[in-house]
Amino acid sequence: MSIYVDADACPVKSEAERVATRHKTRIFIVSNGGLRPSQNPLVENVIVAQGPDVADMWIADRAGPGDVVITGDIPLAAKCVEAGARVLKHNGEALTAANIGNVLATRDLMADLRSADPFRQGGGKGFTKADRSRFLEALERELRAAARATP
Repeated sequence: MSIYVDADACPVKSEAERVATRHKTRIFIVSNGGLRPSQNPLVENVIVAQGPDVADMWIADRAGPGDVVITGDIPLAAKCVEAGARVLKHNGEALTAANIGNVLATRDLMADLRSADPFRQGGGKGFTKADRSRFLEALERELRAAARATP
């Protein structure tokens, strides 16, 4: 059982590390670089080559049943769900086999709308304390469920 964090632009790295430490679970912080390495022995900072989706590919190649993946990248989430991993977005929303299809479709629809209307750019909701709290609760729940499911 491991935690994989898609760390570029992840607002909950320190929270994930705290929960992983409490559960004595190994955590991989995967990025293209530029992050301060943790001194925690359970944390492995993985620096991948520069390029589109290199960190995503590294995580997707390794995550599987019993693992928890933290990402806001929906295509990566879909690959990890398909591989049997538990996936959380930064706001604590769980991405599962039951909802990943709808989430992917919505992502694609919104990308099409943004490309069709140059004035419809950005403008997502800000990350709040409530999002951080939901994430912490969800990570606790997913780690407990993964531990029960792992022989």
